[in-house]
Amino acid sequence: MAAHIGHRLRKGATSGVVMAAAVAALAASQAPEAVQPPADNTSGDRAIGAGETVPPSGDGSATGDSPYYTELPPLNTPNKPGAVTNLPVITGPAEAGIPASVLAAYKRAEQSIRSTTPGCNLPWQLLAGIGKVESGQARGGRVDANGTTLSPILGPVLNGVGFANISDTDDGAYDGDKVHDRAVGPMQFIPSTWATWGQDANSDGKKDPNNIYDAAQAAGAYLCANDRNLALKADLDRAILSYNRSTEYLNLVMSWVTYYQRGTHQIPDGTGTLPVDRSDGPVRGNRPTVPPSTAPTTPAPVTPKPKPPVTNPAPVKPPTTPTKPPVTPPTVTPAAKVVRLTIVANGRLTTTTGSDFTGAPRVVALDATGKPVAGVGVRFEIAGTTDARFAGGTTAVTVTTGSAGLASSPRLRAGAQTGTFTVRATVVGRTLAAADFAATVTERQADTLTRVGEGIPTATTGTAFSQQIQVKATHDGVLAPGVAVTATVVTSDTDPQESTEGPYFKQGDQTVRTVTLTTGVDGLLTLAPDTLFAGDKAGTFFLQLTTPGGGKVFVELTVQAPPTPEPTPSDTGSPEATPSPSSSPTA
Repeated sequence: MAAHIGHRLRKGATSGVVMAAAVAALAASQAPEAVQPPADNTSGDRAIGAGETVPPSGDGSATGDSPYYTELPPLNTPNKPGAVTNLPVITGPAEAGIPASVLAAYKRAEQSIRSTTPGCNLPWQLLAGIGKVESGQARGGRVDANGTTLSPILGPVLNGVGFANISDTDDGAYDGDKVHDRAVGPMQFIPSTWATWGQDANSDGKKDPNNIYDAAQAAGAYLCANDRNLALKADLDRAILSYNRSTEYLNLVMSWVTYYQRGTHQIPDGTGTLPVDRSDGPVRGNRPTVPPSTAPTTPAPVTPKPKPPVTNPAPVKPPTTPTKPPVTPPTVTPAAKVVRLTIVANGRLTTTTGSDFTGAPRVVALDATGKPVAGVGVRFEIAGTTDARFAGGTTAVTVTTGSAGLASSPRLRAGAQTGTFTVRATVVGRTLAAADFAATVTERQADTLTRVGEGIPTATTGTAFSQQIQVKATHDGVLAPGVAVTATVVTSDTDPQESTEGPYFKQGDQTVRTVTLTTGVDGLLTLAPDTLFAGDKAGTFFLQLTTPGGGKVFVELTVQAPPTPEPTPSDTGSPEATPSPSSSPTA
């Protein structure tokens, strides 16, 4: 993108002067608290982190740094500060007017984001500024009643030739290209970004980047990422640059944000005007801010010249029977052409708890002759009792088939629940046989448990064990994270039956001698001090630890009786009587 901007400025240097003048004039008219565009580059035409002759990678931006419209707002603002923003403006719909559905989508997105992320302080004018430079407000509001563009809005192929080089990430589902990605929709998301941030704002059961309601809410969520507060200039700058990493883009978006904050009004859908110049094309300058006068002019009178006499008039041909206009056959939608969905490769999906499934549900839409059909909406839905979810935490998603008729669901991830369920693929708008995928979730396993550390944990009756007990779980010699470990207090390591006395665990107010724990990301399970209690019976016990997959280890426990206190000296009776002296013999 930076290479294009530099090229454009070298071919039309006056564009940069006009841009700077417009931004300066708009900034001068802003209220003191308004956010000012940054001025960290002298010309403002270089993408952050990219040289002038090297196209950026496109990673880390919503649009892949795709081209955008560079038309500036007029210098005369539509209204003075504080004016009612819904009144008509002198400069006309091409500047201050926003198509009705597009404006409604921006305002709905602002309300939604403010209810879920109030600390972001997202203004709808920021979405309008980005929508203006990315697609000219959805090509002047050319959307249907549901807010979906009448035809897809696609950016150029990001193949590294003058643009970023981004290989295909969606199998052509959104952009129709199975080799490289393209920015899609009125807010120009690349497919990989849409896969993470896509929204279903109009509740039609699908996340569609070509729908202005879905795209506007996704843009709002994306701009508010990383706990940004868009009321702060630094966070606002970072948010806009995350959309397209060019300071010229930042300045341009901010000029439209400021313009829309001064006032705008609603115009009918489809009546907006598409901007002229794009950042990847030649500069032709902005359109006039005031449309030329449409008053009719009176032409000067013209005296008709006399026609020469006709000496040999041509014979008049008899009237011919008018021909009937050709009959246009009715348009057949892609979905109407499909007669069946066929599962691609194996229809079984397996994984362990908390893991991604190997592969993804994938189908091909075929017509009556067996040829693939592109542009078909395929709905993937999780059926059955499970906590598995598609990327984004949804249970249903709609994907459009590419040029080869293929549709693949987003990444599917298992939760903590084991068992089987079904992923069902159907054609949107048609009643055809579904393509079902059987999915199975099993427990994570460990075939070996090994104690870490030595010594016999010892405690006195009525107290807790103060030593840490730690074991390591492995499976096929590899550390096994996320494995369930069953810990049971038993009386013998040769006849491991749960003990009815001795050491125990606490679960709330209850005393139990069997608990289920889970190894950490390092495959270790640690019983912290004061987790296991000695109980009231002295003796030798064992803590048996087992895992799915056959892992087992015993840890010997010793419970001691409290020491017997030594007796203290005590009185045994009155002091011994002193023997009286013997009587002297009588004389």
